[in-house]
Order: sequence, then structure tokens, then C-alpha cells
Amino acid sequence: MKRLLLILLMLPIFSFSQEKIEGIVTEATSGNKIFPLAGANVFWLDTSVGAVTDIDGKFSIPYEPSYMKLVISFVGFKTDTLTITKPRYIKHLLEATSDLDEITLTARKQATRKSYLSSQNITTVSSAELLKAACCNLSESFETNPSIDVNFSDAVTGTRQIKMLGLTSKYILITTENIPSIRGASQAYGLSFIPGTWVESIQITKGAGSVVNGFESIAGQINAELQKPTTDDKFFVNLYGSMNGRLELNTHFNTKVSEKWSTGLYIHGNLRDEKFDKNDDTFLDVPLKKQINVMNRWQYTNPEKGFVSFINVRYLSDNNQAGQMDFNPDTDRLTTNAWGSEIDTERFEITTKFGYVNPEVPWQSLGVQFAYSTHSQDSYFGLNKYDIKHNSIYSNVIYNSIITDSRHKIKTGLGFTYDHYDEFTLDTKFERSERSAGAFFEYAYDDLDKFTLTAGLRFDTHNLLGEFITPRLHARFTPWEKSALRASVGRGKRSANVFAENQNIFATSRTINILNSGGNIYGLDPEIAWNYGISYLQGFNLFERKADITFDFYRTDFENQVVVDWENPQEVNFYNLEGDSFANSFQVELNYNMFELFDFRTAYKYYDVQTDYTSGRQAKPLIPKHRFFANASYETRVQEGEFARWKFDLTYNWLSEQRFASTSSNPIEFRLSEESPTVGTLNAQVTKVFSPKFEVYLGGENITNVRQSDPILGADDPFGSNFDTTFVYGPIFGSMYYAGLRFKIK
Repeated sequence: MKRLLLILLMLPIFSFSQEKIEGIVTEATSGNKIFPLAGANVFWLDTSVGAVTDIDGKFSIPYEPSYMKLVISFVGFKTDTLTITKPRYIKHLLEATSDLDEITLTARKQATRKSYLSSQNITTVSSAELLKAACCNLSESFETNPSIDVNFSDAVTGTRQIKMLGLTSKYILITTENIPSIRGASQAYGLSFIPGTWVESIQITKGAGSVVNGFESIAGQINAELQKPTTDDKFFVNLYGSMNGRLELNTHFNTKVSEKWSTGLYIHGNLRDEKFDKNDDTFLDVPLKKQINVMNRWQYTNPEKGFVSFINVRYLSDNNQAGQMDFNPDTDRLTTNAWGSEIDTERFEITTKFGYVNPEVPWQSLGVQFAYSTHSQDSYFGLNKYDIKHNSIYSNVIYNSIITDSRHKIKTGLGFTYDHYDEFTLDTKFERSERSAGAFFEYAYDDLDKFTLTAGLRFDTHNLLGEFITPRLHARFTPWEKSALRASVGRGKRSANVFAENQNIFATSRTINILNSGGNIYGLDPEIAWNYGISYLQGFNLFERKADITFDFYRTDFENQVVVDWENPQEVNFYNLEGDSFANSFQVELNYNMFELFDFRTAYKYYDVQTDYTSGRQAKPLIPKHRFFANASYETRVQEGEFARWKFDLTYNWLSEQRFASTSSNPIEFRLSEESPTVGTLNAQVTKVFSPKFEVYLGGENITNVRQSDPILGADDPFGSNFDTTFVYGPIFGSMYYAGLRFKIK
């Protein structure tokens, strides 16, 4: 049976394909920068054969010898007709007409893009959007995006936790250049290991992702594309300092070694060695921290032969100290002298990507991905010790082609992963190895007009999860102009790393229990869930200015889930789901270019996330049912012949009440109300651009100084039975102001 499935999945490799032409259409902005032009029409003169460029400006169109004239057009641009005598790759720059209205220019410069053409619900966040906030690392890159929720997981470690569709990051496939990167041992803190300046763009995919990237995605995928040595600045430096004692330095050095080889050295360092306790609970409001992060990136490009390759080598050392103000790790470590915590992480990784596009048959390509990482964390939280070492290997081979013509595209390939975990906690050693091998096939149909469909299937065999099939389906229909109606369904399966993913459990006095023993991973069964979603995007003009509105609804149903049960305040229990667990997410988002160079974005989000606990069905703790988001950004006009300008950004977030896990059995002085208060925060940033090389910025987070009072339960007796740092629903530090500068040489 397994052999038959593998043969069926690999059959498309041997399909015959007709000739086609591929290419990219670009535009030039007023600053002479070249950007891809999405939505341009590409068609053969006097035929009905055509295509539309995707969000990256790329297109693919069938070719026959009788086709001689290729027409490329877009509203507001000059229409060009190219003479084609044989198949070749097309790179074409469309010129704007003199009467192009300002609305089109402004809208096209937006730093966040949504595709009208993709079958998947994807939002692309560019580096320009990331600069709107103090984006020091990937966990802080979503402050101006309403699709991702950001909160702290506890009151001592300063760890930011993200959620999508009401589910935490462990249910999101987080990749770096489509290679899984934040998983296993790095799940809790890994987002802080990717500096923001290293990121070129972020793609946020809601719902079931692609089968090409594996079987673990449930809520969606977040992919970070890194800066490329050939396109990044030759030299870049970013200095950052904040009033909570945080200092950062980012430097990029890029050089062209030869005609085909380029390399970049990316260095990040951050330090916080100043102690703060604004709420006088004797605990640090933010941890002390020291991180060194270095990456050497190589890029090989040979367009004549069709080869491109990337090689990354990265080393990280990250040290954190949290706990009471008078805690001294040299004398108080793992004692009751004072409550303290240290988390020391060392990580080394190598990733490679190899791509080949057949110059003679450009619709056929082959991609190979490989990654190796070793991750070591030594940590303790009060008297609770937790150490983990994780060695990981990931490999993927992807073949792309078409069937008959460019309307029918396929991806197929093979993947292999290996993970070895060695953990020590609760005076017990937990060790296991996971191995999986799989094959996948993905078919994409595009009628070159109103309908696209992507259907994927993969088969995997896993030494602990067994043999299983993962189906994924995405469809997009355009009922009328400037619209996209999407639907998706897919299945995900994963093993739960109960300690690595929930390290806040150690910063409490709770007893930790695993109640099942029949499963292969900590005695627990794998998590399995189905995700269903529908989305509608509509673009329109409002008072002659461009706008768009999006409606999303997604539901996740768990067949099995490893339940993390906090409902007994003296315990935290892990067990297999018995009953139902689901997450409903509804979001409406409006983007509006109110006037020239002023963009406004607002969103409302509703969550209904419930689980059947042993004590009965309850809403998941600390998830607000309602969230309101608003962001406004403005740039001053650049005078002709000059570059200097101002940039202003303002972001507001409001969260409704959040349910606390039960504390009813605590002594009365350690009991909390059933729900938290509402929380509203305001962030702002002002940037002064002096020249193409130099700019400075000044900003504030939570400038209204909203602060959660008494975030630590039992802070006056941290070794007592009621100590708990996990009831965090809002900011702890209060207002935080920062400043920085950026200098670059092209």
C-alpha cells in the first residue's frame, strides 16, 4: 500500500508538458526603485490566451510558434507589445503614463499587500512595514498587523507569545525561507532569536498551509524571508536604546565575491543590565539579557545555467536572568535565598537551499532544502530545573512543472525530518527520537481569469505518529472586479512538546502532572485538527481614494489535543482530549488611503475558543473575545531633487475581558476575579529621514502607561504554595520610550 501511494504521488514527474513563456513585469517608483507589478495583463495579440501577474509580478503563459506579439498592459501604464520569436524568460519594465493619478501610486506603495489572485489567504508584510515599530526581533514584528496577537506568557521571563486564529504559536508553522525554524526546543523563545533587521519580508498565511512544507501546520504559516546579499545594502547599521535598559546593535556587511558569488555577514547584539521594579513587588519587571547572534550568508546566482543557491551558517548565544531584585545567581541559584531564574541558550545551525530552472524548459524547476540545527538550553525557574538539547535535520526535494499548459501546475517531492530530544526536569530524564519520511503532490489550477484552485496531498510515515495522509485544499473565485472569495480546508498533525512549549509552568508552585500513559510521546497521543476557513476581499474607491475590506472566518476542530489544564490552582495537568475542543475566529479589516501618503488600517476580531476540561467545558484562559485594532501612518511629501522626509506611525490595540483560570480553591487573599479588566494600549513612532543613507527614529510603546497591577500571584512568598506568574493579561512595565538610528551604504 505504501509503495502504491508513493508511486501515485510521484507519477506527475513523468507527465509531458507543452511550451510556455515565463517572466516578470516590474514598475519604477519616483525614487527609481524597481518593484514587481501585480495584476498586469499579459496576453497574445488577437487570441484569448492570457495571464495575470501574481503578487510578485511573475507570470506564465502558453506559447505556440504562431504566437508572435505579446501584449503587456496595466491601468495607468503604457501598453507594450513585444515580438517573440522563441520561448525565453521575459523581464519587462512598464512605464507609467503622465496622467497616472496619485491614488494608484500611493496604494501601490503600501507596505502590507494582499493578493487578489492567490488561492491561499496570504498577507505579505514588507520591511517598510516592519520599520513602523521597534522591530527588534521577529516576536516584535507584528505590532502593526491585526492578524497576529502578541502577549507575554508570564510575568518574569519577558517572553512574547503570539497567537493566530485564537491558537498559540505551536499550532502555527513558522518557517525561515520556507524551512521550519521555530519548533521543538526553540518554540518558546525562538521568535526572539531572529533579529528584525535580518527580515526582508514576512508572509502570513491563514488556515491550512501547503503540503509542500510538511504536515504540522494547523492554524496557518508565518514565513520570514531574509535579506539577500545581492539586494541588501552593502553596509547597514542600526543602533537602538530604550528606557527599560535595552541596548541593541545590528550590522550588515555585504559584498560581491565574484560574478556569481555574494556573501553577507549579519551581526546582532543586545544587552540589558539595568534592573527595574516599577510595581514594587520585588520582582524584575523585565529580565536582564545578553544575546550574541551571528549569521554568514552566501548566495550563488547563475541565470545563464539556471542555478541559484543560498548557504547560511548561524551561531546564537542567549542569556537571561529573571526573578527577584536581590537575586544573585552566584549564591542563590536553586536555593530559597531568593527566587530567581536563568535561561541560557546556545544554538548552531546550517541551512542550504538549491534551485535549478531549466533554461530550455523554464516551467520545469527543481528545489532542494536542507537544514541542520543543534539547540541547547540550560535553565531553572526558582527550584524547578529544565534542560533540553534538540538536534534536528530537515530535508525537502521539490519538483515543479506543468501539465499540458500553464493553467495546470504541479509540485511534487519527498521530505525527511529527524529530531532527537534530550530533556531533564521533575528529577526525570525524557529522551526520544522522531523520524518521518513523506511524499507530497500539489496541483494548482488557474483559469487565467476568475478561478484558482490548489489541492495537495501528502503521505508520511513516522516512527511515533504512524502512517497518515494529510489533505489540503484552497480555492479562490473572483465574482466581480477587485474581489477575491476564498475557501480552504486542511488537516494537521503534530507531536506536543509539553515542557518546551509551556515553559511558563515552571515559574509557578503548581504540581506538574501528565495524566495519560498509553501514548508514544510523554504517554500522550499526537494532536490532530481540521481547519476550515472562508475569506472575502473587496477593493473599492471611497471618496476617490483606494480602499479594501476583508472578512475572515476560520474554525479549527481538534480530533485530539493535548489539553493544558490550569483549572486547579495547585496543579497543571496534561492529558488527551476527551470531548470537543475548537477555535472560532472572525475578523473584519479595512485599509484606506484617506489622502495622499496617509494610510489608515482598522480591524475588529472575535474569538470563541473552548475546550472540554475534566471539570467541564470552558473558554480557554487569557484569550479576549473581542479585539479592536487601528493603525495610522503618514509620510511627508518628498520635494523634487530631495530625499528628506518625516514618517509618523500610530497604533492602538484594545482587548476585552479575558477569563482567568480558576483560583476558587485558593485562600481568599490569593483568589482572582473571574475575568481581567479591559486593556487599551497606544504605540507611536516618528522617523526623520535625512538622506538615502541616514535616518533617526523616536517612539513609545504603551504611551498611555496602562499597567497590570500585581501580575504575580503570591509575589511576597515565591516559595509558597500559591506562587504563580502566569496570570498576565496586559503590560507590566508601563510606558516604554526608545530611540535609534539607521545608516546604510547602498
